[in-house]
Amino acid sequence: MEPRGIDRPTGRPRRLIVALSGSTGPHYGVRLLEALRAHTDVEIHVILSSAARKTIAYEMGRDPDEVAALAHELHDEKNIGASIASGTFVTDGMVVAPCSIKSLSAIANSFNDNLIARAADVCLKERRRLVLVVRETPLHLGHLRLMQQATEAGAVILPPAPAFYHLPKTIDEIVDHTVVKILDQFGLHLDTIRRWQGLPPPTW
Repeated sequence: MEPRGIDRPTGRPRRLIVALSGSTGPHYGVRLLEALRAHTDVEIHVILSSAARKTIAYEMGRDPDEVAALAHELHDEKNIGASIASGTFVTDGMVVAPCSIKSLSAIANSFNDNLIARAADVCLKERRRLVLVVRETPLHLGHLRLMQQATEAGAVILPPAPAFYHLPKTIDEIVDHTVVKILDQFGLHLDTIRRWQGLPPPTW
């Protein structure tokens, strides 16, 4: 399974920032990290918030340190002086999965009080791809306005809306659909789900 890579200057490694906020649904960020590790040569920079550690332990029954070990480089959410806090440290973009409404609000308003918001702001100002896997429902008008603000600044809002045309049999297959959609945004086209090829011809 060979993904098509991200276009980049010769000699520079492909780099993606993956941040997990404290929203429910850490499965999306964890499966994304696993897919990047298993199927790409991308250098992964991870921000694992303290709240994400709690949801990983509670919702997935997994050791957060085991998830952190999937990173090539792990960054403390409080470290505003990290490499990824500067535009001169070149990356191919960033994913926040899951993205809480609090993180969405910080990013939409450039309220860079932690590394997730700051690294996201760097991607926006440098015109790099920023994908926000916003995990909330129902949505009130304030949520929608924040999504609009982030979109106007250049972010891609990619909520984890389950699809069923690939006929998933497990929760992992439902999560993988969103992971594939995320990676498609970066030109990394993994076929870990059955991609849509149109309806089969009728058998009658």
